[in-house]
Amino acid sequence: MQHLAEFFEQGGFFMYVNLVCSVITIGIIVERAIFFLGKGSVNSRAFLEQIRKLVMANNVDRAIKLCSATEAPIAQVARAGLVRLPKGEAAVATGVEEALTDVSPELKKRISVLWSLANIATLIGLLGTITGLIGAFAAVGKAAAEQRSQLLALKIAEAMNNTALGLGIAATCMIGHVFLNAVSKRQQHELESFAMKLENLLADVQQAGGGTGR
Repeated sequence: MQHLAEFFEQGGFFMYVNLVCSVITIGIIVERAIFFLGKGSVNSRAFLEQIRKLVMANNVDRAIKLCSATEAPIAQVARAGLVRLPKGEAAVATGVEEALTDVSPELKKRISVLWSLANIATLIGLLGTITGLIGAFAAVGKAAAEQRSQLLALKIAEAMNNTALGLGIAATCMIGHVFLNAVSKRQQHELESFAMKLENLLADVQQAGGGTGR
């Protein structure tokens, strides 16, 4: 902890600005990871199979309650289709598509911000580097001979610390973006596939004349 405190103290003002960026970055990555590992991680195949069994047993109410028990995007899409089942195939398709449009942004939320934070952290680190180098040249030109080496070392440390922190935050943002974006795209694909299969299932049920019982 002492070395970390010295690292920030030597870096000056812009180190603390980048510290705010790092807190925001970690917060976004942790929040998105919790979302994808939590309510966004419902097994679509197993969930669709549960719905299929309930609907085929003419127990739509229980299927709706099953969907209402979780805030997962897949469950929200399924519930939108199930509540419109008595109104016909067109109403089911409309409900599913509307729900899909509503929940899809949740899968992408805040991920793109990581790219902006990467650029901001890099630029703030660069500002800290430039101010450190300006101080270093000033120390060489104006300071007394016996103080030059110490001031020069301090200002170069300020410049390098800002560079290191800025690049470190930027790298973290980019790595986080790569992984979170990949998970987001995979879950988006699963959600769209689930929606299509759900529509087909409910259409088959309606054609068979079942699934409207409560």
